Amino acid sequence: MEKRPAAQCGSSLKMARTIHVYTISRVAQELGEDQEWLAEIAFELEPEDGRVYIWGDGEDSEIGLTDFGIENLRDLIRECRDQGRAQPPKP
Repeated sequence: MEKRPAAQCGSSLKMARTIHVYTISRVAQELGEDQEWLAEIAFELEPEDGRVYIWGDGEDSEIGLTDFGIENLRDLIRECRDQGRAQPPKP
């Protein structure tokens, strides 16, 4: 049986695109927003909106957002503010 070069071995091979995931604490810091408030409203995002969970040691977990999730969170922040659901004041 003759081996074909890798370039000819099926066209179904696809490259995975790079996805970055940021913790909600990092996103809050970069956006200058309250982390707890962002975490509350981020629960309104679905996984297909770019929300993921990042599991740490034991039962520790934190919300994570992809680049697409951050875009969606920015839209959600605007909607919340338009609806009067403003961010609580920082201490």
